Amino acid sequence: MAKQIKKVVLAYSGGLDTSVIIPWLKEHYDGCEVIAVCADVGQGDELNAVHDKALKSGASKVYIEDLKEEFLKEYVWPTLKAGAVYEDKYLLGTSFARPIIAKKLVDIAKAEGADAIAHGATGKGNDQVRFELTVKALAPNITLIAPWREWDLDSRSAEIEYAKKHGIPIATENKTYSMDRNIWHLSHEGSDLEDPANEPHNSMFLISKAPEDAKDEPEYVTVDFEKGEPVAVNGKKMDPVALLTELNEIGARNGVGIVDICENRLVGMKSRGVYENPGGSILYYAHRELEYLCLDRMTYHFKQHVAVRFGELVYDGMWFCQLREALSAFVDSTQQTVTGTVKLKLYKGNIISAGSKSPYSLYSKEYVTFEHDDVYNQADATGFINLFGLPLKVRALMQEKNSK
Repeated sequence: MAKQIKKVVLAYSGGLDTSVIIPWLKEHYDGCEVIAVCADVGQGDELNAVHDKALKSGASKVYIEDLKEEFLKEYVWPTLKAGAVYEDKYLLGTSFARPIIAKKLVDIAKAEGADAIAHGATGKGNDQVRFELTVKALAPNITLIAPWREWDLDSRSAEIEYAKKHGIPIATENKTYSMDRNIWHLSHEGSDLEDPANEPHNSMFLISKAPEDAKDEPEYVTVDFEKGEPVAVNGKKMDPVALLTELNEIGARNGVGIVDICENRLVGMKSRGVYENPGGSILYYAHRELEYLCLDRMTYHFKQHVAVRFGELVYDGMWFCQLREALSAFVDSTQQTVTGTVKLKLYKGNIISAGSKSPYSLYSKEYVTFEHDDVYNQADATGFINLFGLPLKVRALMQEKNSK
């Protein structure tokens, strides 16, 4: 197979792993050409100097692709509208970033006539699945290369030695945690977090203030939605990137969105992660508040089941599967009336409802009031209760009869 691989498109981050992968690919696949692709999904300063570093590591060409708006519109907003959360806590920040990155790899691989796509995900994690399932769904005949499942570099120190031997520029800082960052979240894994009994240190947080360090006065924020998608903050219309950036800043200074979870990885092991999701947490809370107003009981309850399955599909890397697409069609149908404004109070890590309104609200004060009304006959409840409770009554009569 090595002789057949002449050109490889690599998912490149500029970190140690992917920098080492470039010469390793050329060495193990008979001098193949390596094209580095760095997807900008909002990781910020990590993109500085990535282009030059990839070339110095041996890449023949480097693509830097700005995917932030597409990421939010086509992956984050659909997941938000579904209300999908993995295991009640994780807002899927890494999970839904992988399919858009892999899709771009496929696009460039096709344009470049590449034989293979490579990634730096380890054999222990979920990302290998997410990258490769997306490639299989969009380019079923292309070869996939996962160096971590092939090479004998079994530690960071081994990678550093390999990098020095091959003249690869490497960063001198020694990060305490394994982190993944994009415009939606920042994740922390490893080090002292590998013991679930350890409380996260406040010094770990790079986006959000620790709740106890947030200001002592509450801050109010309003979010406007149109058909389930956020469109404005505090009355100001914004594009998706600007909107989430603004909410990240608001949430972060109020200590909102810190999540600590020992989650079940797809590959079978449990993994402890701490996530910073200030803006995303505000959006999920606000969206749910608006659905309370705008969705009827049957639809909302069924949608809760859909949200769990949707979240599992996203986590498992099945973004491009038929079921996820079908569930999104259902979700979009439910969101036609999820339009309105939600007001929230943020205070030291807490998000508190402060009122919501919608032109499509199903709440009717006329029916629910404790005062006099002319629309509801309370006597109607007698027949309803008699029929609704009939199975209970019949069973009780049977039990009474057989107990004699």
